[in-house]
Amino acid sequence: MHWMVRPIAGVIAALAFLAAPAVPALAAKCGNTSAGFQRWVDDFKKEAAANGIRQSTIRATLDDVTYARKTIRLDRNQHSFKMSLETFMQRRGANAIVAKGKRIKRQQARLFDSIERRYGVPPGVLLAIWGMETGFGGYLGNQDAISALTTLAYDCRRSAFFKNELYAALKIVQKGHLSRREMRGAGHGELGQTQFLPSNYWKYAVDFDGNGRADLIRSRPDALASTANFLKGHGWRPGAGYQPGQPNFQAIQGWNAAGVYQKAIAIIAARIDG
Repeated sequence: MHWMVRPIAGVIAALAFLAAPAVPALAAKCGNTSAGFQRWVDDFKKEAAANGIRQSTIRATLDDVTYARKTIRLDRNQHSFKMSLETFMQRRGANAIVAKGKRIKRQQARLFDSIERRYGVPPGVLLAIWGMETGFGGYLGNQDAISALTTLAYDCRRSAFFKNELYAALKIVQKGHLSRREMRGAGHGELGQTQFLPSNYWKYAVDFDGNGRADLIRSRPDALASTANFLKGHGWRPGAGYQPGQPNFQAIQGWNAAGVYQKAIAIIAARIDG
């Protein structure tokens, strides 16, 4: 199959949009309980409209948001990243990921060869990320991404970071890349086969299967090529090593902030590539 690559239309404009609000913030102050959530949402709707989000998009995305208590619980209890590497690998099913990753690598050799020629990223790294994030697309999450992102934007812990992600999510819907109904994923608003935050979706998503749409939910070629594009954007050097201390480990560090997660990706990838 001939794999075509077309970056998402409007990326430059979207990044400019996300860089800074066009007007002073109008949203209410953050909060750590649900008490002020609806007031925050109402004020954020006004801010979003002032920053170029259409009323139709605002109504479609924000009229039915709810305070995502499960997201808050997940955000406060990320214990897995405090595990030892050995325990983390066991909990994540590293051996099963390696075994299945090797099978998929053989079955989809042409796809992975095409991606490596374009981005320089070998199959093992992509398969390790794919396997760890969603079990190779087996479970993408069932949380309402818009409610999760709105809750985290309102929550005081990382309000500015997640407000930026919320704006990116609204733009994804506004541009028609995903519908409101399709915006479902993990607890922090991650989307697709390899769990992109919305801002990374905007910046790195590519249409690798050539159907005119960068779909990281249903299209394996799009999701895997976009993951490779993310790593390339974080300094991936074709042919260089990716274990700790080697040049490309820095790109893997860009994928996830947890050291145990970074090392697990490198180890699983080497076993698949080996």
